[in-house]
Amino acid sequence: MKIKNVFDIIFSMENLYGALEDASRGRRYQSDVLEFNADAWENLKALREEILSGTYGIERYYIFYIHEPKLRMIMSIAFKHRVVQWAIYRVINPMLVPGYIRDSYGCIPGRGSLSAMKRLKYWLEQADRREGESWYYLKLDISKYFYRVSHRILKKILAKKIKDKRLLEVLYAVINCRHTPFGLPPGKKPEEVPLEERLYDVGMPIGNLLSQMFANIYLDTLDQFCKRTLGIRHYVRYMDDIIILSNSKAQLRGWKDRVGLFLESELELNLNNKTCIRPIGQGIEFVGYRVWAGRVVLRKSTTLRIKRCLKGIRKLYSQEKIPLQKATESFICYIAMLKHTDSKALVDKLYEDMVLVKGDRNENKEEGEFVPVFPQEELSVCDEFFRMYEGMPLAWQV
Repeated sequence: MKIKNVFDIIFSMENLYGALEDASRGRRYQSDVLEFNADAWENLKALREEILSGTYGIERYYIFYIHEPKLRMIMSIAFKHRVVQWAIYRVINPMLVPGYIRDSYGCIPGRGSLSAMKRLKYWLEQADRREGESWYYLKLDISKYFYRVSHRILKKILAKKIKDKRLLEVLYAVINCRHTPFGLPPGKKPEEVPLEERLYDVGMPIGNLLSQMFANIYLDTLDQFCKRTLGIRHYVRYMDDIIILSNSKAQLRGWKDRVGLFLESELELNLNNKTCIRPIGQGIEFVGYRVWAGRVVLRKSTTLRIKRCLKGIRKLYSQEKIPLQKATESFICYIAMLKHTDSKALVDKLYEDMVLVKGDRNENKEEGEFVPVFPQEELSVCDEFFRMYEGMPLAWQV
């Protein structure tokens, strides 16, 4: 389906106001959000005029690094640009999703990491029913995907899907930031390349809502090649993480070679040395889980990250930097995620440790307040909260 005549819809005041609400969610009390919302209608009108006049562009990005679990360079933009990205996403993404294959996940409503894990488990269960056959998996890992996306190819793909020149001009302005380079030379890590040596013609800023939409658009080309040309059935992709199953090692090696050639020739990307072929009986690490046909557990790194995050939440609560609702919502989200794994011992341990203490407290002081979190038998609220979290685009979760 070609997307036409949507510019006026996207940048109507009604849609911009809806985008403001979406962009503010979870950030309402941050200083830049408060400043924009203090005179929201006038600020939206000024932003709309900037877009209509063709002068819209993104200024320099704010750069910081996180370890989740590996080092990632995150680029943040001013709040008004988040509003613009939400305005585009609200209208365009629902039009793009029907064209994606069933086995594509990430930044798609209802197709988050949990759904991706369940789809892989489904394929493993199908393979497990084939008695007497040995099955293997091919894990494809694209080298520095977000840092290596070609702007030229991305714009070419967008131009095929979107037949609205004014919208394309705005999208190109987002892609072609002239103030901050996003790209890395082949084989380089973010910490190895100073800002002045980064590339302007490749790369997308990690953490941006549209970057994640672009990531799906870009690799949809690969999805279609794998499904339509190669005829691969047992296939799951979550952003740039791809798993393929087969009962033939030779077939997987052949697919690996053809996918590698396709990535190089059509998308100017490369597979890295983490790409591998192994028996499915070892379990498959995917989207934070380790998955077998009959069992799912968290990866060790995911477990450690959850424990570290909950420890940080307890500390923030004790210092009265976050309210009880925020602390319990975070805890609920993790518990709801764990309900889909075989991790009873871990859940019990998290409940045992998750005692919120407000203020200082020791045996010699009466001050301080112990607050128990939700008892394990009352998990219906966990399911509801996790369904909300699962449907969120990745940019909400950063």
